[in-house]
Amino acid sequence: MMQVKVKTKGFNFTIPIPYVILNILISILFSKFVQQIANKWTKEHFDRKKIDFTIPLIDKETLKPIVNEFKNYKGIILVDVKAQDGTEVKVKL
Repeated sequence: MMQVKVKTKGFNFTIPIPYVILNILISILFSKFVQQIANKWTKEHFDRKKIDFTIPLIDKETLKPIVNEFKNYKGIILVDVKAQDGTEVKVKL
């Protein structure tokens, strides 16, 4: 299970993300349909700014083994960020 912890001056909260939910999100976000819609939306913005860029298609079947490999590395901290205002964000496996 992946845990996202956020600490600020006013409050602290932890979001547990089970690997099953992570796999479902990968399946949805990296589907060809969603990526085509994202490219369509960004293309309009890039055309206005005259930027030639297309978001590359990411194969969700490539990402799923990576998420499954996370299970072998429980306890590793992926992200540990502390801002100047005291805000902290940690992502832990």
